[in-house]
Amino acid sequence: MPAQLDLSKLSVRQFAERFRGEMIPLSTTISYYCGSSPLSEEDLKEYLEEPVAALPPSIAQALPKISILLVPYLERGHAHVRKPESAAKKALEKSADEPAGDFVSNERPPSGKQSASTQLKLGEETVLAFALKEQEVAEYHYRFYHLLASLTGENWDKNGEDMFSRILREELMADVHGEVDEASWRAKQALRRGRGVRESKAFHEYARQSFIDTLTLYLHGICCDIDVDTGPRQLPSRYLRKRLLVLEEMFPPPKGYAVFPEQLEQ
Repeated sequence: MPAQLDLSKLSVRQFAERFRGEMIPLSTTISYYCGSSPLSEEDLKEYLEEPVAALPPSIAQALPKISILLVPYLERGHAHVRKPESAAKKALEKSADEPAGDFVSNERPPSGKQSASTQLKLGEETVLAFALKEQEVAEYHYRFYHLLASLTGENWDKNGEDMFSRILREELMADVHGEVDEASWRAKQALRRGRGVRESKAFHEYARQSFIDTLTLYLHGICCDIDVDTGPRQLPSRYLRKRLLVLEEMFPPPKGYAVFPEQLEQ
């Protein structure tokens, strides 16, 4: 990173635009730029090469063009949206009118303003930015796969939606407690409080969030040896395994990778 570059004046969007031409390809759709300390060969494998290599081929092929930015810190911004006086002026001031979003920073942001990751659209390209300082690799992997699972969930096909929703309906009929992550837990509780019908808008919102959270766990588990935390909000293991089996059918892992421990033995 050039010493004279003042990162505090660049939003993530500006940073992505500035270094667009210096992105390094990892695959046909994914490239990266490191704006933090130079990555060693081991870091490059741990942060980028291995997580990308573990992606199921069907997911990797369906993802849009993705640029990954690795930066020291991300600071939440609070820009105001200005209203231009005319359409012509709106076109000229487009970048100024947009909310600034998160900013890239070399220094630790003030308390309450620090962000670990963010996502934005840059034309047809999706930019994923990650702060590396004060972040564990396991947390980075979780956020990496959660953002990719969210992109997949935004565009899941009818067949996939039907398969996963069928599993959720069976769980709801059996009054199965718990979920995979906080967001899907809240969506499930909202569905139950509203006594949502299984074909209601609330159900479809819950199904999508549950799919994203479960897919995050599935992708993370293919790449890394992880443990599922137990607790009162955690989905029972037999139901979680059933979900993972459905995802394995929908998105088979790459050759040489396993979903369950017994598959490694085989």
